[in-house]
Amino acid sequence: MPPFPSPPLVVSAEERALLARMARSSTLPAREVIEARGLVLAVDGVATIRIAERLGVSPDRVRRWRRRFEHRRVAGIGTVAPGRGRKRSLPAGSVREILRVTASERPPDGATHWTTRTLAGYLGVGRETVRRVWAEHGLRPWRVETFKLSNDPEFAAKLVDVVGLYVDPPERAVVLCVDEKTQVQALDRTQPSLPMIKGRAQTMTHDYKRHGTLDLFAALDVKTGAVTHALRDRHTGRDVLAFFRQIDQTVPRELDVHVVLDNLSAHKAEEVRAWLAKPRQRRWHLHFTPTSASWLNLVEGWFAKLTNRRLKRGSFMSLEHLEDAITLWAEEWNRNPTPFRWTANPNDILASIERARETLTNTNANSVSDH
Repeated sequence: MPPFPSPPLVVSAEERALLARMARSSTLPAREVIEARGLVLAVDGVATIRIAERLGVSPDRVRRWRRRFEHRRVAGIGTVAPGRGRKRSLPAGSVREILRVTASERPPDGATHWTTRTLAGYLGVGRETVRRVWAEHGLRPWRVETFKLSNDPEFAAKLVDVVGLYVDPPERAVVLCVDEKTQVQALDRTQPSLPMIKGRAQTMTHDYKRHGTLDLFAALDVKTGAVTHALRDRHTGRDVLAFFRQIDQTVPRELDVHVVLDNLSAHKAEEVRAWLAKPRQRRWHLHFTPTSASWLNLVEGWFAKLTNRRLKRGSFMSLEHLEDAITLWAEEWNRNPTPFRWTANPNDILASIERARETLTNTNANSVSDH
């Protein structure tokens, strides 16, 4: 006798799509994936008994899924009622101790960070226990990120000035983000790369031949995203001046030129200052980012795209080959340029910096007291 049919679970199109994604997920907890699969079948009108058979669960469990979804929708998927679910077997205080040792102690062998194996052996718990605690608390001891807090006494004023240009540019003016990508290397791999095939990524040799370096100058138009570039052998004051003159020739005379740039000494060289002091260059206005704050210059985003999509995996047989590759990239970019939009609020940035400084101060104080 066929199972008594169940009425299809009623969901919106958006909920149906979300359930389908959850059912295919390889990162969500297994209980959420299985429940999502069951709900997808319920939406399709599959009988409760058939859903239970396919997923290897009891019909009562499928019915609980349906009832919970009708009350809590997608937010209720995978939740465990109080008193149900697998009970933790860790002794009291174990989680706190795992977190404390992970953050404040180093392994006895002098390693810079713990692994699941070394910490499990040190505390006498299982590796899976350590892995689960780290995952639940968002700890990744194997990763490290670099940072640098600016000590510029005029940080706040410069930040507000530059961000103001991005979000509210002056009328009858062009705003350009200028910087140099120095020492771009023409690297030629010693053997041909192997193409990507099913089950294997593209490969390339780790060793290479050097064919010299060049310096890339770039000016990103904040409004349009278009980039003016130049390739030079060096990045001295004379090279900066030559690039400024190139920009000056491309910007209509009726527009002011506002330039965002860093504090490189070449940007403030005598020849540059003398040229800017001329009456004809009165339309030029330089806006310097705070020291150690290159992230504030939007052209860095364009450099990152160029590096990741053309230079990092490229092979260049000569400097001329490298120059041609960069020039082609810039020309193709300018066929359909994409502006980089600034969205961060200056007040939020200043608050974050202040919190970081306070944390550093407390960390240094604790380090001194420990010694």
